[in-house]
Amino acid sequence: MKRNNALNLLFSILGGLVLLFIIAPLVGMFFSTSPNDIIETSKEAEVQKSIWLTLLTAMMATVFFAIAAIPFAYLLARKKFPFKKLVMGIIDLPIVIPHSAAGIAILGFISRDSAIGKIASEFGLNFVGHPVGISIAMAFVSIPFLINSARDGFASVPIKLEKAALSLGASPIKVFFTISLPLAWRNVLSGLILMFARGMSEFGAVIIVAYHPMIAPILIYERFGAFGLKYARPVAVIFIIVSLLVFVLLRLLSKEKNDVRT
Repeated sequence: MKRNNALNLLFSILGGLVLLFIIAPLVGMFFSTSPNDIIETSKEAEVQKSIWLTLLTAMMATVFFAIAAIPFAYLLARKKFPFKKLVMGIIDLPIVIPHSAAGIAILGFISRDSAIGKIASEFGLNFVGHPVGISIAMAFVSIPFLINSARDGFASVPIKLEKAALSLGASPIKVFFTISLPLAWRNVLSGLILMFARGMSEFGAVIIVAYHPMIAPILIYERFGAFGLKYARPVAVIFIIVSLLVFVLLRLLSKEKNDVRT
């Protein structure tokens, strides 16, 4: 019993050190920034525009790519096919590779010289330096979080429930939307939130695809490089506050939806 208590104490101390490592830099940044600097910076049109652009492009990336990612996650959870493990490894690639390299890859994929870029040019659209290009870069680095979370959710749904519905005459699409998706919704929603949050924080891939218009992470970097820490810190604090508020709000909404379903 004493040994167990000693082990728990040791683990608690180690856990406390990890939490301190995460919290200390953030707390230090907040205390190093005066409320007046935060208020004045928040009034700047450039700061407001960059934050709204960040929220909008991250939401666009999440909603648009979720249309394909969620059914794909169901397929990965339910079907066996050749090279499935290879496919799952490819899905995780954006998490592993340097995001600057991801940005270069995306730039070559959507530039005017590429097949997609040429098609877009015919409609007067250039993805480079455009909010759509920013969303594509955000989606590339964040979509694994949605696919993996949704896949785990669908895998937890009992197959016998789906088979029972099919045996009673329900179509596969009806089974998906009335049984599989509702039962896996907690994981799917969690994946959507993680994808959105990861997209908001992306810097490396986005800065290569679109330095302008500036999302918040790039604006923070630009002010740090041009004016130093004093001018970059208030923007960073504001963006962290906004990100935290949005993240908490999404989590509360997801909790309410889950409570209603249960």
